[in-house]
Amino acid sequence: MIDAIQAHQGQVNVVLSGSLTINDAGDLREKLLAQIEKGNARFVIDVSLLNFIDSAGLGVLVTIHKRARQMQGGVTMKGLQGVPKEVMELTRLIKVFDMA
Repeated sequence: MIDAIQAHQGQVNVVLSGSLTINDAGDLREKLLAQIEKGNARFVIDVSLLNFIDSAGLGVLVTIHKRARQMQGGVTMKGLQGVPKEVMELTRLIKVFDMA
């Protein structure tokens, strides 16, 4: 679930909680790609309240990471823990994203 998306000076702060699944992935992708279109390419995604992520959710994060990198930006994950951390470790995506 998307709790907040705030952009300031090229950086987008995102707060996610609960689950990030196929039910939320499309909406999140649209909102974050819209930020990239506006020139905001640095993302800090707070996942400390996220308790589950599926392949669709991972796909959105990878898509945003690729697009942001193309614009000299990137994605930093903040507060990764629990099941989402285990999933990121198993898929080795934990090595792709910056961690805070």
